[in-house]
Amino acid sequence: MYDIVIMDRRETEVSGLRIAYRQAGSGPPLVLLHGGVEDSRAWTRQLEGLADEFTVLAWDAPGCGHSTDVPETWRLAEFADALSAWLHELNVDYPHVLGLSWGSSVALEFYRRHSAVPASLILASAYAGWAGSLPPEEVAVRHRSVLAEADLPREELSKGWPGVFSTAATPELIEEVMSMAADNSGLVHPGGYRAIAHSMAEADLRDVLPQIRVPALLLYGELDERSPLHIAKDLRAQIPTCLLYTSDAADDLLCVDLGGSRIIKNKKKFQILSITLIMFIVSESSSTHEHPTIFDTVDLISSSKQVTSECYHIVYFSK
Repeated sequence: MYDIVIMDRRETEVSGLRIAYRQAGSGPPLVLLHGGVEDSRAWTRQLEGLADEFTVLAWDAPGCGHSTDVPETWRLAEFADALSAWLHELNVDYPHVLGLSWGSSVALEFYRRHSAVPASLILASAYAGWAGSLPPEEVAVRHRSVLAEADLPREELSKGWPGVFSTAATPELIEEVMSMAADNSGLVHPGGYRAIAHSMAEADLRDVLPQIRVPALLLYGELDERSPLHIAKDLRAQIPTCLLYTSDAADDLLCVDLGGSRIIKNKKKFQILSITLIMFIVSESSSTHEHPTIFDTVDLISSSKQVTSECYHIVYFSK
């Protein structure tokens, strides 16, 4: 089991909203955007593992965690503008922006509305919004399911998440995820929970993809059921500056499905994924904003596999 350092929670006031966040490390800024029914705790392992390379910042999105709840009428545009205002308040310039699941859709809307801000986009288990990546009937099923679970007590939450936890999930992992989900349920954040559900169901961000001119990295699991590889391939085909990295399911790799994403507990896989992320950012940091340089995916992965030093940059993707 890997040691986890809990980062101190901080708060700042932005446009009348209290935004809570965690910060660690020093270096180029890396901003982490969590998924739905989550908060900055989802990134605890990245805050620890990547702090040697970056100034890592993970927010509790408005309507999540310790941040102010928001009206149910909020959509991705409001979340993206809040993200921009928060970064401005913290004097964060030209950050690398990593979004997971719903957070990836926030990142895409953020690029649409504030394209001069991000140095790069890293999209994990990403969607071009549900409406932009899934058939209408599946969007409707997901939307109804999420709203139906809004006010469930903690002990019933996981019943509405079939397939979220694999048989390999430890009791500690399940407790960690369920605790965070309960803290971000519709009982705690009635407006934010529903705003996130509506924003994801309604969003169709396909028009943003061909406009992206900053380097972009897609991170997907080959066993991802919630955000399967065909979505990754669709995004890769539409984003001009895009690389795609997928993680396989080797026999010696313990992986736990969490809403289609996975916690990976193999040191070599930690190493490859983490070095992939670091190499991507370092390479693109050395490029100019006007003329980004994209290196070949095969070279990236083969170079990563040559690294033999111990690496504790844990890659943890939850729901």
